[in-house]
Amino acid sequence: MSTKKTFLRGAAILGAAGIVIKILGAIFRIPLGNMLGDEGMSYYQTAYPMYLLLITISTAGFPTAIAKTISEKRAVSDYDGIRKIFKTSFYLMTVMGFISFIVLYFGSETIVKLVKNDPESVFAMKAMAPALLFVSMMSVFRGFFQGLQDLKPYAISQIVEQFFRVIIGLGLAVLLIDKGIAYAAAGATFGAAVGGFFGLIFMVIYYLRSRNNIFEGVESIHENDESYGEVLKKLVLISIPITMGAAVIPVMNIIDLGIVMRRLNSIGIIDQANDLYGQLTGYANALTNLPAIITVAFQISLVPAITSLKITNKEQLKTTIETAIRISLIIGLPAAVGLVTLSEGIMMLLYPSQLEIVSSVSRILSVLGWGVASLAVFQISTGILQGLDKQTLPARNLFTGAIAKLVFSYVLIGIPEINILGAAISTVIAYSIAAVLNLKDVFKYSKIKPDLRKMFVKPVIVVAIMGALVKSTYYFGSMYISPRTATLAAVLVGVVSYTVLLFVFKVIDDDDLKLMPYGSKLKKIMNLIH
Repeated sequence: MSTKKTFLRGAAILGAAGIVIKILGAIFRIPLGNMLGDEGMSYYQTAYPMYLLLITISTAGFPTAIAKTISEKRAVSDYDGIRKIFKTSFYLMTVMGFISFIVLYFGSETIVKLVKNDPESVFAMKAMAPALLFVSMMSVFRGFFQGLQDLKPYAISQIVEQFFRVIIGLGLAVLLIDKGIAYAAAGATFGAAVGGFFGLIFMVIYYLRSRNNIFEGVESIHENDESYGEVLKKLVLISIPITMGAAVIPVMNIIDLGIVMRRLNSIGIIDQANDLYGQLTGYANALTNLPAIITVAFQISLVPAITSLKITNKEQLKTTIETAIRISLIIGLPAAVGLVTLSEGIMMLLYPSQLEIVSSVSRILSVLGWGVASLAVFQISTGILQGLDKQTLPARNLFTGAIAKLVFSYVLIGIPEINILGAAISTVIAYSIAAVLNLKDVFKYSKIKPDLRKMFVKPVIVVAIMGALVKSTYYFGSMYISPRTATLAAVLVGVVSYTVLLFVFKVIDDDDLKLMPYGSKLKKIMNLIH
């Protein structure tokens, strides 16, 4: 199987797992949002930015570094080197995970005072802290199998982790709601720790069962004379810029946490500030993060594929990069347009018990939704650059976007007529800047001359037609049926029309179909349509 085909199949596996995870997440978040309200979601969301920052520092760079170095060793059949990489990274990540757990658990009061000054949020932060240890250890196994381009255990571990997070988190929230919203929010966040524990257990069992099949009877063609210290140094040098880049998004969330409340207070919005922050982070952000699960799957699958092709097949490397960028737009653009055009209908459909905030959240979502397309391009282009040994560039580009976000958030939120929308606008600006800079670097270092018509113009035309059909369906449908039913009808029209238009305008061609899972069956269906 070609590396390009392996990359697409790996992405498809992770993407399918991502859909399952998001369905489970909806089963968790929608009733949780209806149960806790915007105040409770504010407590819940306060814990997440610091958790994400610490888990990013602990794990974001190392799984990619592990996958990248293992892919390099595998390309030259250096299996002794693979063993050294795994052992070194496992010990290191266990220590880092434990330190992160200590920092979050015992520093939660100080952290909350600094960023929000809301003591009720401390319970949720403490409850989430143990997840840092389990997820850090689990990330080593994920990086190991990612480097081997075997993403099945990676995907299953994500589903296991999410399943237990949902069951335990939602169950504890229900049990603790009588004790107060803050305790219920803490119960919900503790689900992350339980999910991480069971995800780790699955990966350990899978590794022990498959270890012999990977290494038994396999001899290294190249003698490995690297010491464990040299392996550690290499992993650290690769992981630091990746970690710095990945840490920017949690830092951007903390910017929101630190700036939004204070700037809203400065323009006289005091009693509603906590509620507006909960609407931004607990509702709008959650919806705009849904499509990212697919693009992250492509990013994860891309790194070892690009790394291997860089060594073995330069020509296929270019076609894989072109395909990946086109896919980022094929995924990101319709998701953005759908969220923007159906923002109010989606809120009424998902949160029928919170109708009093539908109008406010839908305004935020109608702005924030545009950032989905830029984020998709940024994530996939980041995977390309990491595979090309240019891991410092995405970090630099996203940092540039974060600086822009800081400035625009401060200015725009302070304008009374804009207020909370300023945070959404600044996020879209930040992702757009980072995506454009990333694309510029990809074309520069891969030496690709992009086919602008196929890569950019055609997807935009297709999405514009789809958006018009979706908007018309919702507008006219709402005159005769309920808004919730009209939303479902509009989504169905969008999915069907977009799929057909992709083939009509040849945004996806026969070569792409050959590489997709079940591509031959899709080709037969499209031939019948033609």
